[in-house]
Amino acid sequence: MSDQWMIRSNTFGNCNCATNCGCQFNLPSTHGNCQFVEGGHIEEGYFNDVSLTGLNWAFAIIWPGEIAEGNGKEQIIIDDRGDAEQREALRKIVQGEVGEPGSNHFSVFGSTCTEVLDTLYLPIDCEVDIEARTAQLKVPKLIDAVGAPLINEFDGEEFHIALARSAGSFEFLHAELGQGTTTMSGPLVIGLVKSYAQFCVHHYNQDGLVKTA
Repeated sequence: MSDQWMIRSNTFGNCNCATNCGCQFNLPSTHGNCQFVEGGHIEEGYFNDVSLTGLNWAFAIIWPGEIAEGNGKEQIIIDDRGDAEQREALRKIVQGEVGEPGSNHFSVFGSTCTEVLDTLYLPIDCEVDIEARTAQLKVPKLIDAVGAPLINEFDGEEFHIALARSAGSFEFLHAELGQGTTTMSGPLVIGLVKSYAQFCVHHYNQDGLVKTA
């Protein structure tokens, strides 16, 4: 029998696109290339008989051109609080090694990478408030990222915009949009300032997106 698994993760992602990110609006990327950092907190999850509930994860990818053109370079970070079985299970999921190929964004993005760096096992501080459109993702000496609402330039108030993907998505059914600022050092150097950010639930199992998310 194939591996049976599920994760329901509150997730924050930040890329270098404008609010009309090409991935979500079926457009070219804003700058002709993509730099992307994402992290999540698993509210509920398991891999066969191994619990993943409460663990955090993160990954980053730099693509030199459009994502569909490939040649991405990926760095995965797994919560060092997990034991050996938990770490390996979560690594397999985030690296897109398990489940139906192309059935979730880990698998899709992983298929566009020609270089995957050695997985890091480090402390990950990840807090995501989807409704408020706020988040922080911190990995010591590696990632410092914050998410915030968009601000209406006319009145200075928070500007609310969200995406509904009732069909055709391999990532989420609903995402709140905001802005993110990220600094990443190490093998992947990324600097983002008030660019595209999304706050969503990633609810996957071995077959793909769980429609009740």
